[in-house]
Order: sequence, then structure tokens, then C-alpha cells
Amino acid sequence: MLTMEQIHHIKYLFKYKGKSLRRISSETGHHFNTVKKYVKKDNFNLKLTPGKSKPRKLSPYVELIDSWLEADLKAKPKQRHTAQRIYNLLTKQFPEFNVSDRSVRAYVSKRKKEIGLTTEGYLPLDHPPGEAQLDFGSAQFIEKGVMYDGHYLNLSFPYSNGGYLQLFKAENQECLLKGLKNIFEYIGKIPSHIWFDNMSTVVKNIRKYGKRDITEGFARFMLHYGFDSNYCNPDSGHEKGHVEGKVGYHRRNFLVPIPEFEDLQTFNKQLLLMCDEDMNRQHYKKRNLICALFTKDKAAMNDLPEVPFEVFRLEPVKADKYGKVRFENKLYSASPDYAVKELWLKVGAYSVEIMGQKYQTIVEHPRLYGEQIESMIWGPYLKLMAKRPTALKYTGFFKELPSTIQDYFDKCDYLEKKKSLKLFVSMLQTHDMAAVEKAFTESLRRELIDADSLLAIYNHLNSNLPEDNFINLPHNLPEVQKYSTNIEAYDLLLKGGQ
Repeated sequence: MLTMEQIHHIKYLFKYKGKSLRRISSETGHHFNTVKKYVKKDNFNLKLTPGKSKPRKLSPYVELIDSWLEADLKAKPKQRHTAQRIYNLLTKQFPEFNVSDRSVRAYVSKRKKEIGLTTEGYLPLDHPPGEAQLDFGSAQFIEKGVMYDGHYLNLSFPYSNGGYLQLFKAENQECLLKGLKNIFEYIGKIPSHIWFDNMSTVVKNIRKYGKRDITEGFARFMLHYGFDSNYCNPDSGHEKGHVEGKVGYHRRNFLVPIPEFEDLQTFNKQLLLMCDEDMNRQHYKKRNLICALFTKDKAAMNDLPEVPFEVFRLEPVKADKYGKVRFENKLYSASPDYAVKELWLKVGAYSVEIMGQKYQTIVEHPRLYGEQIESMIWGPYLKLMAKRPTALKYTGFFKELPSTIQDYFDKCDYLEKKKSLKLFVSMLQTHDMAAVEKAFTESLRRELIDADSLLAIYNHLNSNLPEDNFINLPHNLPEVQKYSTNIEAYDLLLKGGQ
């Protein structure tokens, strides 16, 4: 099987150099049928075939290795970790460590190159229609009341001076590809060429004479959408081009004041519409509207493929004894049924899907960023608790519940605890923990410790009905005379009228 780089070279020769299949076969040394196959191929989605891939042995130790290498950035060159030193430390620290030194060397070499790419370059302004430039900018935003130090992807079109942006919580590869995909699908076209700086999500190594080794995920995405990529020279500030100005323009015009919203994905759709509206203005140099010039940009672009690209990264993980997994130093719950088992993570820009070894979905979480440290989906755990209500208070998960809910279950008898646990599971399927906790708090306040009352209170709180407050009566109401029933007539009737 050919590498992504070889496939890209074949398609480049055919699409941009106009060479025949036989000429390409002769130049590359690949069989004619192989060349023909990849020239025609337009779907480069990663296929998840159960049973073919296994988690890497080194995966449990990657976070520790990364922490050592990142700490080395502050150390003098002679006091930094070598691959051999890392291998020796892992062997000494973990008796069960059984990874070859070759694998450790390969990872350390790759990681050092990634964290060492800190330079940026830019390009001249003059570009033909259909080409684009890409760069990230930094800006804060507030989602659901939480402040994030965000990043926004900028795709600019130098010919027309048009541009689009998409806001994210990070600059990882999933955010990069998701942002590009959103823009491609919105405009219905794909730029013929896109210029990048040497960001680690795209370029994993710069070789002699400007040759780049690009990352697997980006190569797959580029082949699927059929655009060509160009790169700035490292340490070349004079190449700062159109996109650098667009980064500042987008921040000033779309991200000031600090945007505040409930859902980031919805806001990103609004940003695309705002960018379209912004193009209804005069070009700074050419005597024409930007939107009219952008029509010429689009005419020079490529069409979308029939099959959309699914943006995700596949990561092997191992669940802990509680059935939780760790990714990027964040905890995600899976299920107690998968405790200490090998699992897969399907990581997107907004979500983390936990899957079994056959790629079956176990649970899906929102992806955590910033100061968020854990995402807990209680359903799988509470179903197990509902089967063993007497053991509830002795489980580690019970101690993680809000104190109000713990107090409620401490006061329940066996039958009510079992019924309330099942009700708790169903509540969490439609509302978040905060909304459910309010029902438990109100039940405790009213001293109603039973599942039926809990359900009634829960339905009332989530039905938008008015509060059942007492009515304050005026002080001058007439006094109602007390009435007593005379039951002597009934006594006579029971005695037969005697």
C-alpha cells in the first residue's frame, strides 16, 4: 500500500502537471493499475475495521514522556533527556514496562520535532484566483458563562480580499480540519491551493531543500478534498502575507467585544453568515466589491467530493478500575463494565466518543478544554447501582455525587432507594445533573423521601408551571362562623326511628 505522500504525488502529477497515467507510472515506478486506482480515488475517509488495529504498547506512558520533554524546553541542552535516558527511566520506574527501546526512540524523536517547531513564515500578497492562506489567531470568548482562551482559524483569499473564520477552544488538528471542512461546505467549493505556515498539526518535519513531511491526518484530509498545499519558509518574517492582516481584521470586527453565547457550533455558523455580509464592501485596491471578486475566486476553485470527510482522531486507551479513561490529562467516564479494558477514543473537535475494541459506541462526551478536568455520564454507573442499592453508599461513585443527592439516598429505605435510583437514571437522560439535583433538594426540603414525590417535584420543576406559593389574604376579611354537624338525627335513623 502506498503512503499518503506517494498518493498525493501521483494525484499532483495528474491534476496539476497534466501527465498521463503511463507517464506517471514510468516516473514513479508504480504499476499502471496502482496509478490509475489512486488517480480515480476520491474518498480518503479512515475506515474502522474491527480487529485490525491494536493500541500501542507505549500509549500509557506517552503523557509522562511528553511532560519530561516539555520540561526540557526550559533546561540547558546538555541537561535534556535523551531517548536512551527516557527508556532507562521507564524501565526502572515501571516493572511491567515491555516496550522496545526502538519504539521509545521513534516516539521521542517525533515528539521533539513537534514541540521544536516554533517559527512562523508568511507569504507575499499577490495570488491568483482560487488560492487561499490559513493561519490561527487568539481571542477569548464566553460559552454558557465560562470564559475560554480561544483560537480562531482564518482562511483568507488574497485575490478578492474575502475571508472566513471559525472559533475553537484549541489549535489541534481536529479543530483545524473541522474549521476547513465547515468553510468548504459553506461556500460549496475547495481552494485549489492553500498556504500554511509550519504548524505541527500539518508539518511533522522540514527536510533539506524545503521538503516537508506532513502528518497522516492532514495528508488524508488533503487527498480527500483534492487541494494542494504550500508552505512558508521558516524564520522568514518578510513573507507575512494576506492572512496576517486578516487575522487582525477578523478579531476587531467579529470578536470585539468578547463574544458571549450558549453554543460554540451555533456561533460558528453565524460567523460564516457575518463574513458573507462583510464582503459587501469595496476592495481596498481594486475598484470592485469583494463579493464580486470572490465569485471569480470560487470559479477557480474545485468542487466538493461526493462523500463528506469525517474529522476525527483515533486513540487507544485503557480504562482504570472505575471504567474511566484519560485523554490529554482529562478524565472521561465509560462504564464500570469496561473497567481495566482496552478501548478506543474517537476524538473530534467538539466530542470524544468512547468505543469498544470492535468500535461499538459506549458513550459520547463533549470534548473538555481549559480548566475542565472531568466529564461524567452517570447512566451506565447508576444502572449498576440500581441493581445493588444496599452497596450504593460504599461505592466510589456514590461519593462523587452531589451532597444533596447523597443525603436523599441515605434517608431512603431499601425499596425507595431502588425505585429512586431507577428514576435518577431516567432523569439524567433528559436533563443535566444541575437540573436533577434541584428536584432532590426540593424533596429534602419538603421531607418527602419517596420516588413518587420525587417524580412529581421533578416534573413540576421542569414543566414551566407557576410556583405553588401561599396566597396572602387581606386582614379585613369577615370572620367565618364555626359550624358543627348534629348527628343525633342519624342515631335515630339507625335505631329504626325509635
